[in-house]
Amino acid sequence: MNTRERFLRCMRFEPVDCPPNFEMGYWGQTVERWLNEGMPREAYPWDFEYDELGLRVGKKTFNGPFYEHAYFGVEKRPCVPLELFALPPFETVVYEETDRYLVYRDEDGIVRRALKEGTVRGTRPSMDTYIDFPVKTREDFKALKKRYDPHAPGRYPDDWDEVVTYFNDEREFPVCLLPNGTIGFYSLARRWMGTVGLSKAFYTNPSLVHEIMDFIADYTVEVTHKALHDVHVDFCNFFEDFAEKGGPLMSPRLFKEFILPRYEYVTEFLRKHGVASIWLDSDGNIEPILPMFIDAGITCVWPIEAAAGMDPWKIRREYGHEFALSGGIDKREIAKGKEAIEREVMSKVPGLVADGGYIPSLDHAFPPDISYENFLHYLKVKMKAMSGA
Repeated sequence: MNTRERFLRCMRFEPVDCPPNFEMGYWGQTVERWLNEGMPREAYPWDFEYDELGLRVGKKTFNGPFYEHAYFGVEKRPCVPLELFALPPFETVVYEETDRYLVYRDEDGIVRRALKEGTVRGTRPSMDTYIDFPVKTREDFKALKKRYDPHAPGRYPDDWDEVVTYFNDEREFPVCLLPNGTIGFYSLARRWMGTVGLSKAFYTNPSLVHEIMDFIADYTVEVTHKALHDVHVDFCNFFEDFAEKGGPLMSPRLFKEFILPRYEYVTEFLRKHGVASIWLDSDGNIEPILPMFIDAGITCVWPIEAAAGMDPWKIRREYGHEFALSGGIDKREIAKGKEAIEREVMSKVPGLVADGGYIPSLDHAFPPDISYENFLHYLKVKMKAMSGA
C-alpha cells in the first residue's frame, strides 16, 4: 500500500499493514539544537529568504518541514496551497525592537511581541505574546471583511493548473484541503478579536459573534469551492486550539449556540464534495465538547495533548469508532530518554493501531528539550510499534 491508501483505510477503520508515519513538525530552536547535535545539514533542506523582521518571504511550497520529512521517513500529506488570510495584508509596522524580541503589527493586523531567536529556519521557538487585535466593534469587522473576499486575486496560486496536475496525477499521498493553522470558527474569530475580546463578546455582543461565525462559514465554502471541484481532496483539517489544560475556552453551551450549527453547515458541504475525513486540531483538554463533535461532522481528533490530560485510550473507550485519532504521544516523555520513550510509545501505539483508526504522532511539534538522539530513538521505536515488528 502507498501512503494515501494506508491513510484512507486507516480513517475508515480498515486493516492496514502500517499506519502512515506522520508528525506535526518542530520549533525553530529544536532544529538549531539538532543541527548542533549532529543532524546532517541535508536533513533539513527548507531554507527560505527572510525579511528584516525574520519573517519568511517568497513563494509558497506544497510541502514544508511540518508535513513531510523524507530524510527521516516522515511521509507526505500536503495541503492545497490556498491563501486564506487577509488580502491585502495589513502593512507590517515595527513598534519596538531589542536584541531579543520585536513588537510589531503583523500581516493579520495583530500587534505581537515575538522572540527573534530560532526564526532563521522558518518557525518561531515559542508562542508570541499577543497585545492587540483588529476587531473590537462591528465597524471594525465590516472593514476587515474587505480583506477576506473569497474571490480576491491571490487566493489561488498563479500556477494553479500545475498544482491541480501535481495533486491529481496518480499521486501516492493524501491531500488536505485547508493548510494547517488557517480556518476554524473559534480560531479565526480569536485571530480577529483576541481570546479576551472574543470571550467577552459571547456575552456582551452575541449578535456580532453570530455574524462573524456566519461569515466564516460562508467564506470557507466560497473560497474552497474551486479547489474541491479541481482537486481530489482526501481530508479537511480545521484548526481551532480552543482549549487549555483546564478545559475549553468556551462552555459547551456556547459551542452549541455559536459554533456547532456552522460546523454542521460546512461539513455537510464537504461531504457533498466527497470529503469523508474531517479533522479537528486543538491543543488543550477538549473533552467537555467532544460529544458535540459527532453532530458537527468531525471524524478525526488530534493532536490529543497529554499535558492537558488528554488520553487517546480514554477517548477510544468512551467513543469507540466515532472518531479516528492522531497524536497522543506525550512529548514530555520523549525528552526523558530511551526507557521513557519506549514506555510511552509501547503503552499506546501497538494497541491503538491494532484497534484501527489511529495514526501515531507526538501530541504537538517537537520542542527544544528533545535531543536529536532521543528524536531518532523515538522514530525507531514508533516505526517498530506501528508495524507490529
